Amino acid sequence: MANLSKDIKYAGFDTRPPMLDRTDFASWKQCIRLYCWGKENGVNILKSIDERPFQMGTFRETLAEGNEGALHLGPEQARVYYDLSLEDTERYNADIRAINILLQGFPKYIYTLINHYTNAKDIWDNMKILLEGSDLTKEDR
Repeated sequence: MANLSKDIKYAGFDTRPPMLDRTDFASWKQCIRLYCWGKENGVNILKSIDERPFQMGTFRETLAEGNEGALHLGPEQARVYYDLSLEDTERYNADIRAINILLQGFPKYIYTLINHYTNAKDIWDNMKILLEGSDLTKEDR
């Protein structure tokens, strides 16, 4: 019977992230990372989990070229999605995909504790603290 439940647990592995089993967090971490790696743009999805999310940043539009090649720049403006290069667009989209993958892999009782975080790194870090404990609680054990 135990094998049947494991077969059911991993049956939709290509189309749906593995569901977290609170008793086996270490195994789930490996499975979710492999799942992310196998997705299109997997490298950037894992960057979103391991690093801070992509920052849009700002830009200043060149208004005119002055004497001796000096540029006259407009006011600083926030970049929007349509201003991004192809590489930046892929990184931005990977941030969103990483959040979706992580949240879909949580049971409802954990999802309600985590769903207010707005980036994949915060979700990942808080899940590790919740299920593994902090360095201080690890030392106590």
